Amino acid sequence: MKNQAVLLLEDGTLFKGRSFGAEGESSGEIVFNTSMTGYQEILSDPSYKGQIVMMTYPLIGNYGINSEDFESEKLWLEGFIVREYTHFPSNWRAEAPLDQLLKQRGIPAIDQIDTRALTRKIREAGAMQGILSTKTEDKDMLLEKLRAAPGLVGRDLVSQVSCTAPYVWRNGRKRPVSDYDTSSQHHVVVYDFGVKQNILEMLCALNCRVTVVPANTTPDVVLAMNPDGVLLSNGPGDPEAVPYAIHNTKTLLGKKPIFGICLGHQILGLALGGKGLKMKFGHHGGNQPVMETSTGCVQITAQNHGFAIDVSAIEKEVEVTHYNLNDRSIEGIRHRQLAASSVQYHPEAAPGPHDAAFFFKNFIHSFG
Repeated sequence: MKNQAVLLLEDGTLFKGRSFGAEGESSGEIVFNTSMTGYQEILSDPSYKGQIVMMTYPLIGNYGINSEDFESEKLWLEGFIVREYTHFPSNWRAEAPLDQLLKQRGIPAIDQIDTRALTRKIREAGAMQGILSTKTEDKDMLLEKLRAAPGLVGRDLVSQVSCTAPYVWRNGRKRPVSDYDTSSQHHVVVYDFGVKQNILEMLCALNCRVTVVPANTTPDVVLAMNPDGVLLSNGPGDPEAVPYAIHNTKTLLGKKPIFGICLGHQILGLALGGKGLKMKFGHHGGNQPVMETSTGCVQITAQNHGFAIDVSAIEKEVEVTHYNLNDRSIEGIRHRQLAASSVQYHPEAAPGPHDAAFFFKNFIHSFG
């Protein structure tokens, strides 16, 4: 096989396949994503920092990539695994093939491996570290490198993906803080823990002025901007590894309405006194069923997280609003007195189900 690549798991399992991305080596926690479409959005989602992503849908690359569907300016994942890569896309929106993007951005990728077997292994054994290489097939050498590579638990990945200075999101672009839309009805400050651009677009569509700030921005700076509400964004990794975000959120509670998404949900839960949990293999994909506790209504949701929260010790203060029907993990919370709520899944899913898009309107209604 030309352009050979290998994937080695921490338990010593070796997969041989074909390289269709950048040359090199990369390690990370292997996760499987069950979405049938949306690989460009997945590749550019900062929440995948520190992870090697495997797609369970067998044919990837058939519609190419384009300049409109990125969720951020970079590709953040450590590597990409698929069953069969389509080298020649066929879609009227395609501007280039997927492999061209991966090579330009330095992301190793492998196909021609049994992704069903790999998915089953992760489901049964739990999440595990892996290393993807086009340089060598030496199992002992790769295993030594893998054992020296950092995992996700206790590792602050947010600081690596967050912006370094505040900016305004307007008309689909980053702009200086002074360049905001004076006709906007509301002002929302977004903590950038690895924010997806579609979250910002959803807020703008609801006539919000959107100011994005770095993850370590102090509450005093946020309050000085006089926002109507504060949104805690999605992001990568372990929420307990970003104590500054938890502290800042705790300080803002009761002062401004707060809404958290994914990692933001976990950070809010920890700020309220909950506990963090590392999941066996996490939720990654666009088909997770979630039930609303008050109505019994079921939403099909897009998710990407390997950690969850436990609020059993603070049930008097915090209400569980949603839970996952597959494993009963908490998917949404709301404080019983304060204007603070969050969801574990992505109401801005693009592409994906739009069942939960109403959360943004609910957030805005909480401004009063």
